[in-house]
Amino acid sequence: MSTSSPEAVKKLLENMQTDLRSLSMECKKKFPPVKEAAESGIVKIKTIAARNTDILADPTELLNSLKENSSEVVQPFLMGCGTKEPKITQLCLAAIQRLMSHEVVSEAAAGNIINMLWQLMENGLEELKLLQTVLVLLTTNTVVHDEVLSKAIVLCFRLHFTKDNITNNTAAATVRQVVTVVFERMVAEDERFKGMAEEPPPVQGNSNRRSVSTLRPSAKDAYMLFQDLCQLVNADAPYWLVGMTEMTRTFGLELLESVLNDFPGVFLQHQEFSFLLKERVCPLVIKLFSPNIKFRQGSSGGSAASPAPVEKPYFPICMRLLRVVSVLIKHFYSLLVTECEIFLSLLVKFLDGEKPQWLRAVAVESVHRLCVQPHLLRSFCQSYDMKQHSTKVFRDIVNALGSFIQSLFIVPSAGNPASVNAVAGGSGSAAQTAVQGGQGVAGVGGGLTTQAAFEYRGTWIPLMTVSVQGSAKATYLEMLDKVEPPSIPEGYAMSVAFSALLDLVRGITSMIERELSLEEEAAAAEAATREGLEAPASEESPPEPLAHQVWEEMVNACWCGLLAALSLLLDASTDESATESILKAELTMASLCGRLSLVTPRDAFITAICKASLPPHYALTVLSSNATTLSNKINARLSELVCLPSTMDIRHFFNKTTGTLSSAAASKLSHFSGYSIQGQNVQIISPSSESHQQVVAVGQPLTVQHQGTVVLTAKNIQCMRTLLNLAHCHGAVLGTSWQLVLATLQHLVWILGLKPGVGGVLKPGRAVEGPSTVLTTAVMTDLPVISNILSRLFESSQYLDDVSLHHLINALCSLSMEAMEMAYGNNKEPSLFAVAKLLETGLVNMDRIEILWRPLTAHLLEVCQHPNARMREWGAEAVTSLIKAGLSYKHEPPLSQNQRLQLLLLNPLKELSNVLHADIRQKQLECVLQILQSQGDSLGPGWPLVLNVIGAIRNDQGESLIRTAFQCLQLVVTDFLPTMPCTCLQIVVEVAGSFGLQNQELNISLTSIGLLWNISDYFFQRGEAITDELEREEALLEKQAQEKGEPLNRPFHPAPPFDCLWLCLYAKLGELCVDPRPAVRKSAGQTLFSTIAAHGTLLQQPTWHIVVWKVLFHLLDCVRKSSTTADKEKIESGGGNILIHHSRDTAEKQWAETWVLTLAGVARIFNTRRYLLQQLGDFFKAWEVLLDHIQSAALSKNNEVSLAALKSFQEILQIVTPVKDADKSDALAAMGVPPVLVDPLGGATTAAGPGRPLLRSDSLAERLAQRYMNSAQAQLPPPPAPGEELDDSALWWSAWNTWYRTGTECTRPPPPGADKPSFIPSQPFLTALVQIFPALYQHVKGGFSMEDLRKLGVILHGAVSVPISSDASPFILPSYTEAVLTSLQEAVLTALDVLQKAICVGPETLQVMYPAIFEQLLLFVEFSCKPPQYGKLETKHVANAKYNQIQLFAPAEWVALNYVPFAERSLEVVVDLYHKTACHKAVINEKVLQNIIKTLRMPLGLKYACPAESTWKLAVSSLLKVLSIGLPVARQHASSGKFDTMWPELAGAFEDFLFTKSTPPDNLSIQEFQKNEAIDVEVVQLISTEILPFANFIPKEFVGQIMAMLNKGSIHSQSSSFTEAEIDVRMREEFSKVCFETLLQFSFSNKATTPQEGYISRMALSVLLQRAQDVLRRYVEDERLSGRCPLPSAQRMKLDCHLLRQQVTEIIFVLKAVSTLMDSLKKTQPENVDSNTWAQVIALYPTLVECITCSSSEVSSALKEALGPFKDFMQPPVSKVQNGES
Repeated sequence: MSTSSPEAVKKLLENMQTDLRSLSMECKKKFPPVKEAAESGIVKIKTIAARNTDILADPTELLNSLKENSSEVVQPFLMGCGTKEPKITQLCLAAIQRLMSHEVVSEAAAGNIINMLWQLMENGLEELKLLQTVLVLLTTNTVVHDEVLSKAIVLCFRLHFTKDNITNNTAAATVRQVVTVVFERMVAEDERFKGMAEEPPPVQGNSNRRSVSTLRPSAKDAYMLFQDLCQLVNADAPYWLVGMTEMTRTFGLELLESVLNDFPGVFLQHQEFSFLLKERVCPLVIKLFSPNIKFRQGSSGGSAASPAPVEKPYFPICMRLLRVVSVLIKHFYSLLVTECEIFLSLLVKFLDGEKPQWLRAVAVESVHRLCVQPHLLRSFCQSYDMKQHSTKVFRDIVNALGSFIQSLFIVPSAGNPASVNAVAGGSGSAAQTAVQGGQGVAGVGGGLTTQAAFEYRGTWIPLMTVSVQGSAKATYLEMLDKVEPPSIPEGYAMSVAFSALLDLVRGITSMIERELSLEEEAAAAEAATREGLEAPASEESPPEPLAHQVWEEMVNACWCGLLAALSLLLDASTDESATESILKAELTMASLCGRLSLVTPRDAFITAICKASLPPHYALTVLSSNATTLSNKINARLSELVCLPSTMDIRHFFNKTTGTLSSAAASKLSHFSGYSIQGQNVQIISPSSESHQQVVAVGQPLTVQHQGTVVLTAKNIQCMRTLLNLAHCHGAVLGTSWQLVLATLQHLVWILGLKPGVGGVLKPGRAVEGPSTVLTTAVMTDLPVISNILSRLFESSQYLDDVSLHHLINALCSLSMEAMEMAYGNNKEPSLFAVAKLLETGLVNMDRIEILWRPLTAHLLEVCQHPNARMREWGAEAVTSLIKAGLSYKHEPPLSQNQRLQLLLLNPLKELSNVLHADIRQKQLECVLQILQSQGDSLGPGWPLVLNVIGAIRNDQGESLIRTAFQCLQLVVTDFLPTMPCTCLQIVVEVAGSFGLQNQELNISLTSIGLLWNISDYFFQRGEAITDELEREEALLEKQAQEKGEPLNRPFHPAPPFDCLWLCLYAKLGELCVDPRPAVRKSAGQTLFSTIAAHGTLLQQPTWHIVVWKVLFHLLDCVRKSSTTADKEKIESGGGNILIHHSRDTAEKQWAETWVLTLAGVARIFNTRRYLLQQLGDFFKAWEVLLDHIQSAALSKNNEVSLAALKSFQEILQIVTPVKDADKSDALAAMGVPPVLVDPLGGATTAAGPGRPLLRSDSLAERLAQRYMNSAQAQLPPPPAPGEELDDSALWWSAWNTWYRTGTECTRPPPPGADKPSFIPSQPFLTALVQIFPALYQHVKGGFSMEDLRKLGVILHGAVSVPISSDASPFILPSYTEAVLTSLQEAVLTALDVLQKAICVGPETLQVMYPAIFEQLLLFVEFSCKPPQYGKLETKHVANAKYNQIQLFAPAEWVALNYVPFAERSLEVVVDLYHKTACHKAVINEKVLQNIIKTLRMPLGLKYACPAESTWKLAVSSLLKVLSIGLPVARQHASSGKFDTMWPELAGAFEDFLFTKSTPPDNLSIQEFQKNEAIDVEVVQLISTEILPFANFIPKEFVGQIMAMLNKGSIHSQSSSFTEAEIDVRMREEFSKVCFETLLQFSFSNKATTPQEGYISRMALSVLLQRAQDVLRRYVEDERLSGRCPLPSAQRMKLDCHLLRQQVTEIIFVLKAVSTLMDSLKKTQPENVDSNTWAQVIALYPTLVECITCSSSEVSSALKEALGPFKDFMQPPVSKVQNGES
């Protein structure tokens, strides 16, 4: 709740009144004036509250009123404080605080309050309450200013110096807070007036400050306060803080520091304050420093206990001064350049060894604070080091730190372990914590130390955690409560100096690198702007132009000192994390020097790391020679340095007399770790005696001669990782140092036993060199990491610029050459580091592979020739990996547009063919395979080179190489033909052919034939493109040949180049077609024919002539000759354990297969290539030869050959007659001719090449090809014009005659006299023969006559009649229960179907053939009841063995087919055809409907006696369908008399079927009987819907027959012989009912408009009434008899009940019919009702009356309804009857 909210204000009023009442009560007796004042105060408050009633709406108004009257309101409380009574005083102070916290105190009231508080202070009353009240007053509002404020501040200061500790501390805190509040007020005031013009101008004169009077109120207060603080610290009297009695310098310095640190803006923005800083603060600091500067540590040790002797440094003052100095340098360096130079020089002096330990500690902490501010350090460098006559402050700081660290190793007390313990029990608690804060980590050495430490020449200095990286957290600078100088624990100063050193390196390197990056970004942005691109926005501004000079100066100033200190520390470090930090510092310095192109310092730092990585005294020439040159450079550098601190000197490295290296220096040069302290040379400890280092690996050095082992320590490994890190992250700046780095890494990798793996990655290998390599578990876990970093190092080479990359490649090549030399002449494991890394580097630099390809591959090809197998293997691995990677890389521009680069990349692959080692050839082929798999589609001009590599393999080279090479070829053919130049295609054909002829691997030979097919397929698909490309190439070659004056030399020259390509292919396949191996022969033959047939259109005409006569017919002759002369001897096995099938177990049979294949192939070519062949001129001759061959083969006794001949016949009939294509396809579609008919041979002889479908001649692709090729083949005549048919009817009639002759020969039955038929054709053969007809008919249909149709009928009838050999029957005959057609029967129906469809779409004249087709089909329908005979041959009729299991292997040798399904299918066809043709003239004239009915009478009459039940059911349904179509036609033509003979036939059919003579089988179920009855009902329904309604168009005799039939059907026939169960069904009750209903329906009509209609009604009525009379009489008779019968037996009763129920049902039905009839008669016109009818109706009456005695209630009710209407007959009818009423 805020203090100004209505609730708070209300509460305030209540509380004030309560306070005043309490005060009044307390002072009632002792202090009446106070009591009165309190009461008047209550009244005052009430008055104010009454004036401002609306607190809730506007509380501020009330608060303002209170503030205006605050002096009066406060007065009673001030009087109360004046009583000095503790209780009253506390109450009053609390009330005053409450008022102040609500900000209702005016300036006057505040002054009064302060005065009252001052009195209390002087009286020593309520001191803590006073402080609290002052604080509340000053923090809640800003009404207190000037003297009042100063008085309040003085009051607090006075209370700070009381006797009471609590009061002192509280007052100190209050003072600090009040000082802060004063400055915060000023900041807030500045914020308020920000942007307004400063009022008065500066006062002119020599003063650099404005008059204080110009400051605003809060600023003036702050100014006066700060000025007085300076006065007080300087022990002078204050101007403003009047009334101060005492002050301490330490407290003053703390206050100054806090103001300077917290409000730097105030001093930087206001000149008045800047002036104070310059004129008051700095002189004060320098003055106070003087004891520390002059003091030299003597016997007293600088630990004076009191500040009395001025000359001695006093710890509290000194420490606070250093804190102030740190703040001044940090915030006000820009204002106080000169002053800061003095401060910094002082700071460096404080590090001297002569100063007290505590002073050095706080000084080094202060230096640390500077080291974490790199921008400050940079400013020092710019302001001092880069100025000519200025102190080199920055360099001095670094060198001083270095000297300080060195000196710590030489301090007399150092190395005394006891001193640590002494410190631990020392006086300062900070010392205690400092030791405890040290790292408690055990050193790597384990035995010697328990803590992280530095150890050098026996001096052991522990290392503590003093601060977080990058922040300077001081210990001793923070000891504000200490008066005595603390004792410093051993190692503390070292730890701080070490942190400072690391932070310094980290700070300046990260700063310079950040600025460098910004500079690079700016340059990039500028370049982008120049190119018109948008520059990437950078958050920071780029550095100023002279930045480079500053950076270089900074590095030059510090690197020597840093390297000396870091090398010493690295040598002495026993802690892993310390070592890590040192190495990181060296690495970042090396990187920075590299980026700034400072070669000498870069190489110095890198050499240091390399040396530290290797075992001590390791003989590595690169490093030694590098070290020598470096030392000379460093020497020169040292002479340039103006001055070094006296404690640091590197010159002892050099032997002054000779200028050469001293032995100590040579061993440790890279560490620059010679330290000369106070002029004395110190011997360097040899690293080999570093007992504190843990040994992690023992291995062999990489040398030619076998030497002893070397040792790697944990620190070596750590240095190695740093080296890797350096190379990985900073490779771009290494330049020539790569040689150093890589040589070092190679040796380390060798010692650790890392071996190369896939892609050149080094993996830990098994120790191949025997037991001398020993790795500890510690290093074993590190190895994968090292291996990973090694790989990443070379991966990062992709980010190097070209020059750096060349440095790297050159370094690796020279390392590799050394390794090769070492590997000559010995079988020692070679070092593969360089080869592996060359590979890795090449792989990651694919984007610019061109610049390094030649040196890289040239070197690796040398490695491939090396006698050492391991070396050679890696050379090949590297070359092949690089080639694969190079080809797969997405170059820019792509390889397809950069052929030069592609050939450059592939060239080494070709070069590998010159290497004689088999392992290299295997690698080369594997590489080719992988290249094809991944980059085959982009090889382009590299194809000849690749194909030659594949084709270089021959028989003598062993199976595995042939297999690998063939895999390559397969890949080429299946995937890459489209991508290679067409000139290479001939090479591919030759290579594939040579693989077919090789004899090492049969499978490869066969597969290569498949490849030749694929190649031909490709030629065809891309014919046009190939032709164009080859012709362009040809033109070019001819031009070149002409220029040289030589003829063009290529195979099949005069033929066009594309045809030559085909002829090359046919030549290869031709060789393979007569191969001794049957499998090869078969495969080659199939491929040759398929190729010619599928793709021959691409050849030009003269070429075709060669193909037909020289290739095809020649091949046919050869094969026929070979077949006739082939050996008939049985071949036992096909080599090895392969069994040979009996159909191929002689050479003759194998050659017969070839003959079949050849014949089929030639036929297919004639089929598919007729367009071309017909233009050759001798096509008819060829056609005749072919037909003659086919006929003789078809009539041969060899099943395989004869079937193949028919297949070939079928093939040539598929030829498309060259009419307009569109018409052709439409006509075929209309007739529903399947494009390829059923293949009787199951495709066995027609496989078009290995597993490929045959391309049909009318395929779209081919027509397009033909259309395009025609334009290219100038010699060919133009194609026929649309619609103009070539005259080839002679061809087709010749084919028809051949077919007829063949068919007649085959189907002729054997003569009667022959015992045993010599040859009966097989079903597949006959099927094939019949299947030829549809195709043949398409060609001869134009002249196809009735005579031809008759011939066809003979053959079809003959073919269907041929029986099956009992051996074959199980495979052809379906089981009797299956209603399935054989293939032959299907074919016969298909032939007729084609014919009738052709007639359907043909001209009118053709339609006279319909009756003949019906005749043929009806002949087949008769087979269902009367199967055909085949001559006099005795056959077993399957159809007759109706319920018996068929004895397939009965004595009869021949089995007739099951003709039922065939006959039924024929019947379906008849119905379907009649549906389409019922109205055709020919069909009507030839009495087709009558013939159908006549044929159907046989199965309808037989009904249950039919061989198959389905037959009569189908017959009746067919009859119904036919009649539903035919009867309307018959009625239409009733007058013509063409259907007169049909009606008796139909009546007979109905009679035969409805009242059949055959009895149903005994086993017929009731359900079946009911189904059959439903069929009978359907027939009656047809009569009622299609016949009787149209009686006037139908002969009377026929109608009479129908009526008689209905009457006969409507009367129940009964027989007492039925069993009870059968009674319901066998009586055909439903059938009777329908007959009766039909009679009833036609018994009357109210629309007898014609005499005819009247006559049918009369006839029906008469029959109906007669039936009613009969039924009623029979019922009455039965009723009478049943009454007299004796008690019958139970069974008889049951039967009687049943019969009775039947009778009741029937009588009810009749009675209802009578009543219905009566109603109808009444509604009919009287003249329409015959008088006989009335007589018959009235005659019923007596019979109805007799029925009254019946016992059944159902009958009685029906009877009532029947008798009712007779009331109208009680009088003679009137002439007019309407609606049954007169």
